[in-house]
Amino acid sequence: MSRVPVINEPQIERDVVVLGASAGGVHALIELFEALPADLPAAVAVVLHRSPVHEGVLDRVLGRRSPLPVIEPELGDRFEPGHIYLAPRDLHLTVDGRRLWLTRGPKEHFTRPAIDTLFVSAAKAFGPRVVGVVLSGTGDDGARGLIAVTAAGGLSLVQNPREAQYPAMPRNAVAHDRVNAALTIREMAAALPQLARGAVFSPPEFLAARQVSRAR
Repeated sequence: MSRVPVINEPQIERDVVVLGASAGGVHALIELFEALPADLPAAVAVVLHRSPVHEGVLDRVLGRRSPLPVIEPELGDRFEPGHIYLAPRDLHLTVDGRRLWLTRGPKEHFTRPAIDTLFVSAAKAFGPRVVGVVLSGTGDDGARGLIAVTAAGGLSLVQNPREAQYPAMPRNAVAHDRVNAALTIREMAAALPQLARGAVFSPPEFLAARQVSRAR
């Protein structure tokens, strides 16, 4: 009998979530945030590729239906559970364990903020406590970051390419890293609270890397 795959067999509390998205990511993030519980015992940091020149109200757009506050942090703000921190325009967002830092370093993947920058910093600061998540988008930003998360003992997840409006980023992440699972947004919203509490999660449909890379 084949064994049903599960995520987080060691039952580690994965209470740091880093999310990356690009094209098609606003809708995915709104849907995910809306479905998360208000008592989520995890700190969440998000990079969404965005215009470097338009001020916008993206934090309010993403937080409109979210039970958790969505905040564009200031330099040195505390990184606390129960909050979602959105990288401001034209600034890289990193974490060092207790604080959030904003820098205007070189662009990565032609963008600032970049997903890899956040993911690598989280892997260094929190190791196996991290869940890295790559959602809809074009290009391969996030792939190197997920490799860092996995190498540090964390978990790597991608949005199911069959659902993603732009599946290239999830597919490229799978092509470069050994992701733990490809989940729909609803499955992701169910998984993250369980992982934060140290529970195992069994996806309704487990997609192996080969299946994900072929998905269109």
